[in-house]
Amino acid sequence: MVRGLRGASTCDANSAKEITEVTQELLLAMLKENAIDHDDVVSVLFTTTSDLNAMFPATAARGIGFGDVPLLCASEINVPGAMPLTVRVLMHAYTERPRDQLRHVYLRNAPSLRDDLPD
Repeated sequence: MVRGLRGASTCDANSAKEITEVTQELLLAMLKENAIDHDDVVSVLFTTTSDLNAMFPATAARGIGFGDVPLLCASEINVPGAMPLTVRVLMHAYTERPRDQLRHVYLRNAPSLRDDLPD
């Protein structure tokens, strides 16, 4: 079954190095937390807040082997007061886990975005 996994993390600055580090850390954590193999990933959608434009998160993902996965980047809606310097991910993957056993991953300052999720 294909399921959607969500994740987000924050950068300290708008730099290619920071976006790369945050994106790779987040993707690897999402795979690990959900026991998903790379071959089970169907596609990944990235969004960034408007203050992150030093590079595409998809470029960072290719650096850890996601070059064979369809990747797409988009801009997050610029809502006043929203958390800045944020990378968000929607990953589609094959998994046998029921929806209520999926672990959505929020790193760095991002856990406050989804305080409704279990630890």
